[in-house]
This record gives sequence, structure tokens and C-alpha cells, in this order.
Amino acid sequence: MIIRNAKVFTGGCRFEERDLLIRDGRIVFGAVPMDGEEVLDARGSYALPGLVDIHFHGAVGHDFCDADEAGLQAIADFEASKGVLAICPATMTFSEEILNGIMDAAAAHKNERGADLVGINMEGPYISPRKVGAQNPKYVMGADAGMFRRLQARSGGLIKLVDVAPEEPGNLDFIRACRDEVRISIAHTCTDYETAKEAFAAGASHMTHLYNAMPGITHRAPGPIIAALEEGAEVELITDGVHIHPAMVRFTFRTFGDSHVILVADSMMACGLPDGQYSLGGQAVTVCGPRATLTEHPDTIAGSATCLYDCMRHAVLDMGVPLASAVRAASLNPARSIGIDADYGSLEPGRWGNVVLADGQLNIQKVIRRGKVLA
Repeated sequence: MIIRNAKVFTGGCRFEERDLLIRDGRIVFGAVPMDGEEVLDARGSYALPGLVDIHFHGAVGHDFCDADEAGLQAIADFEASKGVLAICPATMTFSEEILNGIMDAAAAHKNERGADLVGINMEGPYISPRKVGAQNPKYVMGADAGMFRRLQARSGGLIKLVDVAPEEPGNLDFIRACRDEVRISIAHTCTDYETAKEAFAAGASHMTHLYNAMPGITHRAPGPIIAALEEGAEVELITDGVHIHPAMVRFTFRTFGDSHVILVADSMMACGLPDGQYSLGGQAVTVCGPRATLTEHPDTIAGSATCLYDCMRHAVLDMGVPLASAVRAASLNPARSIGIDADYGSLEPGRWGNVVLADGQLNIQKVIRRGKVLA
């Protein structure tokens, strides 16, 4: 396939008008076009890398934690249709026995169509019982290196992120023990500034859905957000218009820099479906518009009902984030975070030919997976 005249998001994280050539599913530069190759004239369109979502739970009535192949494939198909071509879905806070089944299902998935399953984000159960959010407090526990390694073996090495509340007993030891085996993220935490600094020194390098389920910033108690800024951590943002005020989104891009921000959807099974009653981690959820909340605790946000592409689009059109910064934060940065950037997250030679063509308002025109236009 040859994509001509598009405004291509380059490895320098800017847009340049150029042609893209995809052969055998991967991007090549400098090759001579051959007779019979499909040609798309994309003049006036942006060519974005297929997006990479490293933190979401489900869509179209299915949850990753259902450990069901049909549901996982339905999620992958939906995400691909929305321009998200690599997924690292998140588990909820469950027992090892329940997590075993989720790992088995992920390991068995073949990536034959839709978004590629490229990892697992283990969001629970090593979190604070005082910051469970929409997680199930029944299964919260201290971080356990042996348990993590058993789950990692069972998944076939798919676990790319593990979330940890560093202030809980023994959790700093877990960070030190596992820092070279998996990326460790501070999450669902009551940690103060000093303990967060210890966690980063021990090997943490990531912050899960920044601002949500953690202490905020004050002038006498700067908290984990300022620790993350000082230590150069990468930080997730949910830009669905519910989780974070637009001014804070702009503030985060300006302070952390667009090389350190990762857009995530944190979407649950209602994504792609109408308002109504759903569930997340075994708890009832009510969805009304973009807002998902625990039915029994309506002040508690329970993930989002917005896919990553729409989060990126909101960031640009409604929140004042520069287009190149938002695209980088939804593609290259998450791919680098979980170590898959040799194949995903950019339109550089050698990467999979995963391309989203979009108009000036970021409406999707075509999604191309490994050089093939999705129907």
C-alpha cells in the first residue's frame, strides 16, 4: 500500500507532508513503488500512528477481566475501529485465583485481527485500602513478588505494568525486588511526598491516572505528584472531560512535558454502548453520558465510557493541547513505556503499518492495520 500526500506524524513528533509505503505489513522508506500496489490519496488528511492504550478495562459490553476469548476479541475489534491498534488492558483488584484465569485467557489470545494485545496492566491488588476507588476492597493486599512472578509466568510475560501503593507495608521492598522485571507505577495511594520519592528511588517510574486516587498538591504537603515531576516519571492522564479539568490537563503537559505524558482511556465495558447499568470489577456501575460512577456510591468515578481516540480528540479540540503533543501522548509515549516501540507507536521504518487517517477535526476517515484498510 502507498499512502500519498498525507500530513504524516514523524519520528520527530511533528507533521510533514510525505508518502508512506507499507510492504509485508510494515513501513518502509525509500523503496520504489511497484505495479499493483494499492494507492490511497490522503491529501489534506493527517496520518497518525495507530494509538496504544496501556490502561483500560473493556468496551462494548465486555470486560478484560471476564477472561473470555470472544469478549477479548470483541474488545480488540472495537478498539481497532476507533484507531487504537495496540492494547494493554488492565486487571482489577482480584485474588490470585481469579487473576490466574485472566492471565490464561490473555496468553491464549492469537492477535489474528483487531487491536493487538501487547501487554497487561496489573492495576490491583497491591493498592491502598483507603484509596480503592472503584476497585473491590475485598481483595486488596500487600505487594507479593512471588505472586507477581507466578502470574507473569502464567501470562507468558505479558504483564508490562504493576501498580503499587508504596506506603503500604512491604511494598517498597516489592519495588526493589521487581524493578528490573516490570515497569512499576504508583497508584491508588495515600503516599506523601517523601515516601513517593523513596518509591522512585527504589525503581518506580510511572504514575497511574495522575490526580485520581492520590493526594493532591498543597504548598506544605506537595505529595506524590510533585515527587513524580522532580523524578522525571511518566504520568497517565484520562482526558475524557470527566476525570480532570482541562486547565489541569494543560498544566500537566506544560510542567511534565509532552515526552512524559501518556493519554489513557481507563474505559470500562460501557464504552461504545448507550447509557445504562453496567459493572466493573464485580461492582454495579451507572453510566450517564461520559460519566461512569459506582451505583451505590455515585460520587465515585468508575473508569470512563470514552475510548482513547476520543480522549485524544477531546484533549486537542476541547482542552487546548497541541495536536502533535496529544498524538505523541497517545501513541509513541505509551509504546515506549511498555517496551513495544520497535513495532508500534510511530510511523517510522520497520514499524507495523498501523495508520489512522483523519481530517482537520480529527474525525477518522480510515483505519489501516498492517497495511490493510479495516472495513
